[in-house]
Parts: sequence; structure tokens; C-alpha cells
Amino acid sequence: MNARILQELDQHARRPQLAEELAAARRRFASCGFSSASFLVPPSVKEAVAEDVLAIIGKSGIRRDLRFKETGNTPRRMRNVTQAEITAHSALIPGVYQSETLVGLLAELVGEPVLACPYEPEQYVITRLERSGDTHGWHWDDYSFALVWVIECPPAEDGGFVQCVPGTTWDKANPSINRALLSNPTHSFEVLPGDLYVMRTNTTLHRVYPLSSGVRTIINMGYAAKTDLETVVSHETMDALWADSAAEKA
Repeated sequence: MNARILQELDQHARRPQLAEELAAARRRFASCGFSSASFLVPPSVKEAVAEDVLAIIGKSGIRRDLRFKETGNTPRRMRNVTQAEITAHSALIPGVYQSETLVGLLAELVGEPVLACPYEPEQYVITRLERSGDTHGWHWDDYSFALVWVIECPPAEDGGFVQCVPGTTWDKANPSINRALLSNPTHSFEVLPGDLYVMRTNTTLHRVYPLSSGVRTIINMGYAAKTDLETVVSHETMDALWADSAAEKA
């Protein structure tokens, strides 16, 4: 099945309209560090990934309620699943993450080479917001790019939409979140089940607006730029957020 799904991804990438779709997405990405990218994969691939994500979060999710000084004590209230757990339960998701076709399309969209994240725990992770007040609060990521697959999401009236501030920088010793929010306009984007989006996550301050009801489940695939490999990157927030724990397993 995995081979068939990856073959369908390859076939989808040969559609004649893809070049026009990529050009439009590249313009959006360049303007605000965010672009819808649902056109990158066919429905069959979305459905197969969603099936694995929902099965894994149901048996391997760990509940978190944390704050990080590196991001000004913004909250992380969610259930999540680590890269190691995903790899243990799915052959499809690692295959999609490593797909040369998908990585090549991402490189065309962002306008530069896209590389596998050198820090394996940040390659792909699942998060679920499931309680009123759950949020992935204001933060930056350690590496340059994220491809987010939206599996479940409530309507924007119930929260769960994305907000981002492009052209910002992360000083872990002095994050100054409010100053970053004042530095550039904040963009908000509604996302729906089945959507994919791409974000330049190391220079785009971003968050998921807190839920008031409903469930928001995503899988985030993180990728690096060449410049990331030339920089010493620490992983304080990632290591804490995804640490193995017995806390409230599903």
C-alpha cells in the first residue's frame, strides 16, 4: 500500500497545472512566510496519512501543559506524539516525509533547497488540541520550514486557526514576544480538515489560536535550509515538549 500511495504522489506531481499552482504559492510564501499547499498531494495521500495519524494519536498521545521561558512563557496545552512513536507505528509517514517528489515540490515553493531536519525528533510530530483553552502558543521553530497536514480542525469561530508574524527573529535569551508582535503585521489564516500549509518557521513568529471547542489534530513535518546546517542549534523547547513521559497517556 505504501508504494502505491507514494506512486500516486509522484503521478500527482506531473499534473500540467502544478507549475502555475506552485508559482502562486511561492508568491504568497515570499510575502508573509505562509502559504496554503493543499494542492501538493492528492486526496488519496491525505486520507492515508490521516488514517495513520488518527490511529497513532489514539494510542500514543501524551498530554502536555507547559510554558517556556525561551518563548516568553507562552503556553503549550495539547496532546502530542513523538517522531520515535510515529516511526514505530507507521511506515507511510516516514516514506512521505522522505519522498524526493514532495521535497522537490517544497523546494520549488520556498525558492531554495529543502533538506531533512538533521535533528530527528523535529522531523515529524503529531499534535492534538482537544480541550477548551488548548493552544500551541506564540513561538518560533529551530529549523526553517514546516509542512503541516491538517487532519481535524473546528471552524474558525471555535479557534484553531493560524496566526503568524513574518520577518521576526528568535533570541532565546530575550524572546520579547510582544515586541515581535509590534514589529510587523499579524496575519491570520483559517485552516480546514484536509488542508496543508507551508511556513518559514524560524523567522515567522506563529501560534495556533486557542480552542473554545472541537478538536484540532495535525502532523507537522519539519525541514531544514542549508543555512540551518551551518548554525549551532539548541533544542530546549523541543526536548521538553516532546520528552517521554507517563503523564496522562491516551
